[in-house]
Amino acid sequence: MEKQTNKRVTSRKDKKFMNPLLESGPDPYIYKHVDGTYYFTTTLADHIAIWKSSSITGLSRAEKKIIWSPPEEAPYSDNIWAPELHYIQGKWFIYFTANDGGGDETRRIYVLENSSANPMLGEWHFKSAVNTELPGLDGTVLQHQNQLFFIYSGYGYFPDYGSALYIAKMDNPWTLKGENVLISAPTNEWEKQGGMAINEGPITLKRNGKIFLIFSASATWSDDYCLGMLTALETANLLIPDSWLKHPEPVFLKNVKNRVFSPGHNSFTQSPDGKEDWILYHAFSFSENEGDHRLGKLRNPRVQKFNWNPDGTPNFGTPLPAYTPMDKPSGEI
Repeated sequence: MEKQTNKRVTSRKDKKFMNPLLESGPDPYIYKHVDGTYYFTTTLADHIAIWKSSSITGLSRAEKKIIWSPPEEAPYSDNIWAPELHYIQGKWFIYFTANDGGGDETRRIYVLENSSANPMLGEWHFKSAVNTELPGLDGTVLQHQNQLFFIYSGYGYFPDYGSALYIAKMDNPWTLKGENVLISAPTNEWEKQGGMAINEGPITLKRNGKIFLIFSASATWSDDYCLGMLTALETANLLIPDSWLKHPEPVFLKNVKNRVFSPGHNSFTQSPDGKEDWILYHAFSFSENEGDHRLGKLRNPRVQKFNWNPDGTPNFGTPLPAYTPMDKPSGEI
């Protein structure tokens, strides 16, 4: 009888995990491939690496490989931020932000390409800078209705210094064509915390006939760094600003009780069985009054399940406390 009890206890523990997934991992991005494999990237500042895992919560045990380091003294040799891995037209692409070590005016989004079936194998080739009209960061690709759209955070001209979100059509995975259309500027107070007016880190989520564009707002070192949301109908012309409706309040923000500060720069994935939706984001476990949030390496990646409201919009809930057992995603072994 005692042995049976121990087995049940072990089984329950096996179905739990705790955040954070890694002790450091700013700007986390996760991608679930068609074969069920999860790939993960994060800001490492001077190189780009990929983690490969059979599960969402197994990141700390996952295979990791450095796939690219920049040449010295290139325009993209410094401040390598926010890589994203995309599978487009049968090839792998990584979009990342970098500059030459100078100011924001030198910051651009660049592309790496790999034609191997496995992104951990083959050669990653530097392709080019994306030809955005503005310097900027945090580029992402939306594949929609057999078209490619590029969305990024561009440095523009606003009453408060900062960045805004732009969208453009793509001629191919590294080239934009046509106007870069402004779809969201930081005009609300919750988008201006920490001394800067910021919209950055765009990521898309398609469901229920709508496209949800989730973005990070305010300065990343502020406790009030948070997630905002734009919504467009799948049938809308995405290059028309009025197609995008901004939610009036943040959709995911700090929780002092749970000791979660500055939650943002997220991505999305699904459980192995496809039955659950999960959000991956970075956050601090201490406030800006208790430590230096400008040390970005102290941001760590966390995941949690989210649900859907009756009107078909996502409900991300409240950031959950770190180092607390949680149920693993459905279908994880």
